[in-house]
Parts: sequence; structure tokens; C-alpha cells
Amino acid sequence: MPLRICILETDVLRPELVDQYHGYGRMFELLFAQQPIAAEFTVYNVMQGIYPPEGERFDAYLVTGSKADSFGTDPWIETLRTYLLERYQRGDKLLGICFGHQLLALLLGGKSERATQGWGVGIHNYTLAPATPWMSPAMDKLTLLISHQDQVTALPANATVIASSEFCPFAAYHINDQVLCFQGHPEFIHDYSRTLLDIRQQCLGEHIYQQGIASLDYEHNGTTVAEWMMRFVAHKADKAAV
Repeated sequence: MPLRICILETDVLRPELVDQYHGYGRMFELLFAQQPIAAEFTVYNVMQGIYPPEGERFDAYLVTGSKADSFGTDPWIETLRTYLLERYQRGDKLLGICFGHQLLALLLGGKSERATQGWGVGIHNYTLAPATPWMSPAMDKLTLLISHQDQVTALPANATVIASSEFCPFAAYHINDQVLCFQGHPEFIHDYSRTLLDIRQQCLGEHIYQQGIASLDYEHNGTTVAEWMMRFVAHKADKAAV
């Protein structure tokens, strides 16, 4: 049977981008369709207060990126924190990307804040820790599209770093077989990243903008990360079935 994944969508795209890109939930559906593990996805926009029905169970819950701050106090963020903590305490598998990566770290005892390094944009390179069984196919380094000005600055006590760089030391981590998070955006495509860079050109400054645009000449490992995420979920499901 395919894995059942709940995508908790934590943003709404700008109106001018909706026709082409739809939303982050749709971006993840397109991404995961490119990896070999069978999975079904249901998207709930929690920013709009939409959650799975009571009693509905999934193999994993994925928290998307957002323009909001993970350390913000908006009512919808507080509601999401409560919901995720309940899922964690119940033993559910949790996946986090960008905002989700930061929110889960914060929720589970780490720290997330505005980064002194400033904006990270375009394609970024990371050093990888030794591969775990679910990091297949194995790679020597990782490249991902990024767009963030916040970072995790302290990990939960039981978290293990799996990707890092000088710019972003805690770029990916896992907590045992239950939580897996990435600061980068495996679901982004080059055209969407270019659009974000153009929209934010003035606030980024010309130097960071031009660096980001130039980096888009290179490919990234988003589909590999998608496979790692599904293998991580399947690994947990296999253990639970024993």
C-alpha cells in the first residue's frame, strides 16, 4: 500500500503566482511524484485553519515553508504548534521544510531566530554527515534551493545534524526515526526561485540578488531529498510493522 502523507500547508502564494504554481502543497505533490516510493498526499492549509478530520491517520505529517516566522505568535502558528506537539507525543512521523524545519526545532527544545548571516537565496551547498540507511541514494554533498532569513541556531537535545554549511550549520537534522527536517526547499524549481528573487530584489540588495541569480545555473538535489524523506517514513513504518 502507498504511504499516506498529510501536507500541512503554512502559506498562501501571492495572487499573481497562484495560476502557475498553485501552492506549496501542490509543489510537494509534483516533487514526490518523481521519486520511486508509492505515496498519496492530502493537503490542508493550516494558515486558513484547515486540519485533518478528527481520527484521520497518516504515515507522516509534512510542514511546508512559509513567509511567516517560526517564532511568531500569530494565532494560526500557536494552533499549529499545539497540533504538532500532540502528533509528536503520539509518536507520529513529522517532516519539516524551511519554516517547518525551524518550527519543529523550536517546538522540541531548540531555538530559531532571525539569522545574523542575513538572507540565504538561490542554490546552496552543504556538507553531509555519514549516510543513514534511509539516505539512499547516498551522496557526498547536498545542494538545495533556499530562500530564508531565519535559521535554527540551537537544535533539540536529541537531534542529529545531517547537513551543514558555514552559512547554515544546522541545515538538516533528524530526531531518531520520528522527525526529519531540511532548511532548504527540495520542492522549489529554478523558475519559482528566480521569481522570488525578482520580487525581493530591492530588500535583498543587488549583491545578494545577483549571487542568487547566478547560482541558478546549477542543478540541485531536491528529488533525492524527496526520496530520502519517503524512505525515512517507510523505514519507520517497516519497524512499526515488525
